[in-house]
Amino acid sequence: MKRKPTLLIADSDSKHNVLMRHILADGGFHVQAVRNGELAVEAAAREQPDLVMLEIALEGEIDGIVTARRIRDFSNVPIVFVAASGEPEDALRAFAAGADDYITKPVHAQLLLARIKAVLNRYDRNSAAPRQSEIVCGLLKIDIPARQVVIDGHEVYLSETEFNLILELAKNKGQVLLHEQLLTTVWGVKYAHEVDYLRSYVHILRRKLEVNPQHPKLIISKPGVGYMLAVEPAGD
Repeated sequence: MKRKPTLLIADSDSKHNVLMRHILADGGFHVQAVRNGELAVEAAAREQPDLVMLEIALEGEIDGIVTARRIRDFSNVPIVFVAASGEPEDALRAFAAGADDYITKPVHAQLLLARIKAVLNRYDRNSAAPRQSEIVCGLLKIDIPARQVVIDGHEVYLSETEFNLILELAKNKGQVLLHEQLLTTVWGVKYAHEVDYLRSYVHILRRKLEVNPQHPKLIISKPGVGYMLAVEPAGD
């Protein structure tokens, strides 16, 4: 018997969740529903669904856009937004966050099923290997879904921006990332030339992660060029 694809829905509207459950179950899908972005990220990492459906406006601390970005940090799972907003700007933000499709409410049941199946078919043909959910670099360990950083066995609290910066360096460990590249990826295009801004955050990360921040061996600076996360921090 063929396995039913599992769809994870994140929508704070309970009535819409019930409607989606009925439509998708009738369409041959197994459905799991949550009400906020934090739970969606956890479920995406734990359950590894075949597709994630998000609304932009969600309960909790993160909206659907941030939820999509966080899921994209560790997974290539297809993401479809089913959102109340029909504003082009919101759709563009969703696609920039990693969405594969954007559908506005109210939904047409058969059209919704057709578009979901089309996304799944494209994914089956083009899917790459799953992304890492954990990155280890010497004494540094990053649990991406949990957004947890551990150094030498001790958890270290990082702000949202600090985590995004160390994660970007860790994804490319052993490679020098240009100042402009880091600024654009972590902060956005309008910060592309704010090198002093980047330096201040690197300084904070070194204080939290390095044994001796004055002589860093984990986050390496290439003056005038960029920064690199050392594959194996140098010894004394």
